[in-house]
Amino acid sequence: MVAQRELSEAEVDRVFHALATSTRRDILRRTIEREQSVSTLASEYEMSFAAVQKHVAVLEAADLIVKRAEGRERLVRANPEMIARARALLARYEELWRSRIARLDELLAETPASTSDTTSTTEDPRTEEGD
Repeated sequence: MVAQRELSEAEVDRVFHALATSTRRDILRRTIEREQSVSTLASEYEMSFAAVQKHVAVLEAADLIVKRAEGRERLVRANPEMIARARALLARYEELWRSRIARLDELLAETPASTSDTTSTTEDPRTEEGD
């Protein structure tokens, strides 16, 4: 297994930008399933071919997809290496937040000793002498 290097800040920015729109996430999903031409992808959306090409270019700049020429067609497929690196990054964020939430739960579960002492010795104001 090849060790994956960590994503640079610029790569992280490009990945999050690329995944920020539903159309790009859908294009990525489709190209994970199988390699497709840009024309085939464009036929699936209610937008111009040029607009789909721009979405593909953003995904390509983030290295989430790979584009290759075959004759006059441009074929697009997902880049599993970059997807794995992005997944690893998200797993680190998830672990960070899970550990913070677990620590917060621990802090909230702790009850200070002074709180329990004061509640047991407090007198009921309704039983004052002279009533």
